[in-house]
Amino acid sequence: MMEFGFSAEQIMIVDTVRKFVENELYPHEEEVERSGVVPRELGVEIKNKCIELGFYAANMPEEIGGGGLNHLDFTLLERELGRASMALGVFFGRPSGILLACEGSQREQYLLPTVRGEKFDCLAMTEPDAGSDVRGMKCTARQDGDDWIINGSKHFISHADIADFVILFAASGEEQTTRGKKKKITCFLVDRDTPGFEILPGYNSVSHRGYQNCILSFDECRVPKSQVLGEVHRGFDIANEWLYGTRLTVAANCVGRARRVFGLALAYAAERQQFGQKIGRFQGISFKLADLVTEIDAADWLTLAAAWRLDQGLSANREIASAKLYATEMLAKVTDEALQIFGGMGLMDDLPIERFWRDARVERIWDGTSEIQRHIISRELLRPLGS
Repeated sequence: MMEFGFSAEQIMIVDTVRKFVENELYPHEEEVERSGVVPRELGVEIKNKCIELGFYAANMPEEIGGGGLNHLDFTLLERELGRASMALGVFFGRPSGILLACEGSQREQYLLPTVRGEKFDCLAMTEPDAGSDVRGMKCTARQDGDDWIINGSKHFISHADIADFVILFAASGEEQTTRGKKKKITCFLVDRDTPGFEILPGYNSVSHRGYQNCILSFDECRVPKSQVLGEVHRGFDIANEWLYGTRLTVAANCVGRARRVFGLALAYAAERQQFGQKIGRFQGISFKLADLVTEIDAADWLTLAAAWRLDQGLSANREIASAKLYATEMLAKVTDEALQIFGGMGLMDDLPIERFWRDARVERIWDGTSEIQRHIISRELLRPLGS
């Protein structure tokens, strides 16, 4: 049974990360928003301070140098990081859990340097014609002796601009199923300087300025078989095992950001005067605040409960999908209503409200759209009934 309380260690995690976010990340947000970039030296500084704090790679096992946090503890950490600019928070350092599939020389070449903060990784899955439809990817990998030749492109690849290597998913063959042909997927570790591989600037997004999305181009890119992550043609299994946890991270980030936005709206409602009284006294505002904090709390507990289930070894696919769905849609409402409370000034870039409003929009799209989450939830409900 889930206990509704946090341990002293969990409270310490929350307090420590929140102070780090407020002291080390908040002061740089306006400049990143204005310029659209995070200076490399600033990113390195944030990374080094995180290492000194002892929280770098907190999601990785202690035996390989990570922080060894369980899912619930790490979700609390992500919740606090969600308060800050994502472009700055990426340097806090949370290597992809999929790297735990590294074996042999891959551990020294990729896993351990990433845990130590010597290398950055990024995931490359999405393509222009294959977003949520992973099996529809057109980036291909064909075997040539002891090597694989990769051709195609990826886009919307987050922070590939700072990555030393990418965790690439490519179509490596086909198999016949009862539903027709289905592509086999293989996962590769591809170094940034590999001939035939190019990282290009992505699109100008209104959400999360400074957190770059990139386009990856592969033209007869040759990768040795030693850089296959996991088993050949079993990349989809790796993705299912490790990547669904990223939806939990999105949910946690949304809760943290919603709490920050709500705090600003609450303070404004308690100070702003209209018609001779504080606007928080008007029922139209006070009831709005009551509804918002209730929805934030609900999203928070959905997210923490899903993380708790993972720690108990219980199935959590539906619960994680519910948390991601509810938290992202909750954040959209919170930022929109907060902007309404601030009125016209909420749309001005003198205040951060319009930024939070813009940033909230992408959360319902990446790491599985709201529609995909509803599909997962309904499928989990109907399958046991044979439907």
